Amino acid sequence: MQRVSQNKKHPASFRDPSGFLFLFESKIYRQINHSYRENYKHFQQSGLYQSLIDSDLLIPHEESDVVAAQPDIAYKVIEPEQVSFISYPYEWSFSQLKDAALATLVIQKEALKFGMSLKDCSAYNIQFVKGKPKLIDTLSFELYREGRPWVAYRQFCQHFLAPLALMCYCDVRLSQLFRIYIDGVPLDLASSFLPFRTRFVFSLLTHIHLHSKSQKHFADKSVNRKKHRINRTSFLGIIDSLYTSVKRLKWRSAATEWAGYYDDTNYSSGAFEEKKRLVGEFINKVNPKTVWDLGGNTGTFSRIASDRGIKTISFDVDPMAVEKNYLESVEKAESNILPLLLDLTNPSAGIGWQNQERMSLLERGSVDLVLALALIHHLALSNNLPLDRIAEFFSEVCKSLIIEFVPKTDSQVQRLLVTREDIFPDYTQPAFEQAFLRYFVILNSEKIMPSERTLYLMQRRKE
Repeated sequence: MQRVSQNKKHPASFRDPSGFLFLFESKIYRQINHSYRENYKHFQQSGLYQSLIDSDLLIPHEESDVVAAQPDIAYKVIEPEQVSFISYPYEWSFSQLKDAALATLVIQKEALKFGMSLKDCSAYNIQFVKGKPKLIDTLSFELYREGRPWVAYRQFCQHFLAPLALMCYCDVRLSQLFRIYIDGVPLDLASSFLPFRTRFVFSLLTHIHLHSKSQKHFADKSVNRKKHRINRTSFLGIIDSLYTSVKRLKWRSAATEWAGYYDDTNYSSGAFEEKKRLVGEFINKVNPKTVWDLGGNTGTFSRIASDRGIKTISFDVDPMAVEKNYLESVEKAESNILPLLLDLTNPSAGIGWQNQERMSLLERGSVDLVLALALIHHLALSNNLPLDRIAEFFSEVCKSLIIEFVPKTDSQVQRLLVTREDIFPDYTQPAFEQAFLRYFVILNSEKIMPSERTLYLMQRRKE
């Protein structure tokens, strides 16, 4: 048997006394403590585990002979299926968070059939694996006890219902509250933000507005659990009510600037097809296993990679573009593409306890190949980022780079400069090449004909 030192315990896994994650030889394992023994045995033996696997709602695991990180309290060690990229709720589109919420409720209802219940409903326990929302925390279940209130009810409302309602009725950008409130959006805050008319939506009145008042009322009072018993029928009623509430939430947004980008460019149909051909040709030369498309919009070029069986993450700053991208991936049952929300000028940072519970974007890299198409002018001209800083960033996140240079004569650049003074004398193609040559070797460059744009294939210099 192999041993692992205790200092390999995952920094994000410490809140649950039932067990924790630890890292050994670049793989994630989960230690199950003796305190969780009866729950785990029932989870496995009752058929719940297999039912969730068959329903594609839980990542599978195998029991392992790797020695636990803390053997004195360990009952078992399991090796879960490795998730290639961990994403967070503040990086999801509206429909991604909605699908994660619905999957959580389906899991809870299934658990009740086997005499178990979810003891926590953290959105961070859901990951999108092969295009589908799946539970990754095997220790989220506990034996169901008749009459006991659902202990995860408030957490579900804070992690799913409240942010979805805010995104739907107020502004989709309020999903970023997850960055501030790692334990979910406080219900009193959500209640204060939501418009008055939501008090006439029975589900929101019950699960957010009245729930918030109840929390305030009992905040400084001891609660007699025996007086708040609910039977199985009432429990199922809560689950069904939440499911209906989430299902009915629809986000309808006016078109945003970049969601219709491909319908409003200076590309002729020929240039657009030529660009797709060149991107595919360059991808074939690199033959990557992983791709990040930074500024992926609705995923047209991301799919050139994902359709080749490459694990592709399609990032964009526009919530509508990410939403469209995700809905298309669901419709086509695409398993190799993950659309995510990202402001590249302010990427996800490390947050939570000691800034380590949720990883920064850079901690989750690097990747084999980055696509940076029609992006450089936004970074350099809209956000005043020097070319050398942009090049340095790309060198930190990828081994190879496909990047498009868009000159000042391009109509899209002219649009950016129409309302501001041109203070960018260094934004030229020779300066661009000089900045990137500090960190990369240019393997190929091709004009995207008929246009003035140039597509580059670069490889990071060896240290």
